[in-house]
Amino acid sequence: MTSDSINNQNNLFPTSSGSNESLLILLNRTSEIICKWFSDSDKLGPIPIDSNFVCSVPGEQGKSFDVLFSEIESLIYNSFNPVHPGSLAHLDPPPLIISILGDLIAAGLNNNLLAHELSPSISLLEESICKWFSIKLGFSDLAGGVAASGGTLSNLNALVTARNYAGLETNPKAVYLISEDAHSSFEKCTRIMGLEKNNLIKVKTDKNGCMDMIDLKKTVDKCSIEGKRIFAIIATLGTTVRGAIDPIDKISKFCNERNIWLHIDGSIGGIFSITNIPINGIINVHLANSITINPQKILGITKTSSLLIVSNIEILKNTFSTGLPYVSNENNFFNRGELGIQGSRPAEIIKLWLGLRFLGMRGIEDVLNSSIKRRIFFENNLDTYKYDLYSGPLHIISFLPKGMNKNESDSWTLNKRTNLLKKNFMISRPLFKNRYYLRAVFGNYNTSESHINDLLKLLN
Repeated sequence: MTSDSINNQNNLFPTSSGSNESLLILLNRTSEIICKWFSDSDKLGPIPIDSNFVCSVPGEQGKSFDVLFSEIESLIYNSFNPVHPGSLAHLDPPPLIISILGDLIAAGLNNNLLAHELSPSISLLEESICKWFSIKLGFSDLAGGVAASGGTLSNLNALVTARNYAGLETNPKAVYLISEDAHSSFEKCTRIMGLEKNNLIKVKTDKNGCMDMIDLKKTVDKCSIEGKRIFAIIATLGTTVRGAIDPIDKISKFCNERNIWLHIDGSIGGIFSITNIPINGIINVHLANSITINPQKILGITKTSSLLIVSNIEILKNTFSTGLPYVSNENNFFNRGELGIQGSRPAEIIKLWLGLRFLGMRGIEDVLNSSIKRRIFFENNLDTYKYDLYSGPLHIISFLPKGMNKNESDSWTLNKRTNLLKKNFMISRPLFKNRYYLRAVFGNYNTSESHINDLLKLLN
């Protein structure tokens, strides 16, 4: 059977009887294109430099499968390719193969994590995976969590929960604290929560990019004098530009003394907390009230895969529960659309579940360890007489040539990034404290030491 012969109204949706052969043909054809794109990535580079892609829009009549597949192929071949060994710009590693299957299964099931009756097995699966993470992090039996589409949304869920728990939902003096190197999405969260800019207070960082405890204590005392009510302090486990880790142990003890909710933004480095990998600064994570973890950023779980874990799941329920009067409650199972801002959610937890089951703890640690080893290899072999380096204990490093003023370094980073891309090395150019840097992220499992040596030759 050809694609043209199945392009009719009887094949718009999967059938409840019969072979569904038309769907199988489409899946096979799509898989062949994607796998060929992966195989071609070495010669294609991380991104198409001269893109001629034209986006076609719907017309009055639907198009044949042959036309659509031509457009699909054009779309794919004009996309960013994380599989390429030179893709070192962002926290977007190659997709874990088994996780790709998870995406397919989630789309095929089309279940809704809003309610148990709309996703019976997957609701239980998400609850179990969140519980597993809670235990691995060291939380008590009261802990649990919920998946969300990205770290920004998980952090927003945490902030709304913390403000609700503090009873400051409508208080104009309600504030929360982050480090000056925390992720920029917290500014977005502040707007969404209806807060002013001055309700988000930034604490200074030290020379290593970590939250300064002296300034934190001064800031909290100043808030008290000014009558401001702190509903949360955010510690970052892996900053964006250098992978720094705030002093979680000291911050957690301080928050406990002051009775302040501690949330850890572990979008980048939180996954390391479930392992035995010795990482400086990751200690007593379980003393936090909540933590965000994004397995998509390094394990290769296909997007999106983010979790919010809280020390007491009941607080999450009390914050977001509305009762869902139009949905049945099955055996008193708490509908998981009542645990966060999102109502309808796809079955994305399947991708994470399959990835974790496939890797096991040894595989997880192998992926994480390899990323750190690549960063260390790069750092040890980059000419430190030529460059200033900015890194932490994770897999991220930023750098700049020594002795350049701002204008010189901004121009150099722009030109160098462009030239490296022509050599099929894609690294990023973040703006940090009013200055541009070059940053490499070594979470790409396909990047070998030989690739890194080639990059070093272009830099040293």
